[in-house]
Amino acid sequence: MLQIGEARFHGFVVRRGEAVFGYVDRCPHAGLPLAQELDRYLTPDGDLILCSWHGAVFKVEDGACVGGPCTGARLKPWPVEAREGRVVTA
Repeated sequence: MLQIGEARFHGFVVRRGEAVFGYVDRCPHAGLPLAQELDRYLTPDGDLILCSWHGAVFKVEDGACVGGPCTGARLKPWPVEAREGRVVTA
């Protein structure tokens, strides 16, 4: 569980080279966490974020849903950045 101020949430981070992208772990379709298994957030090829409940897929770079029951919706971003080899809340 992560906390920013008074808000608490589950989140995850995806790394692409030196870039990192953070999102709140909640599918915009049904409000469930995306992964049914811990740390299984990506499609098998690693190109997209996957909701394992209903098959929605999201672009890593901006969280846009590009397929499945919530096409056009977005994951809620969690502002993170890489600093000195560590991922921190921005």
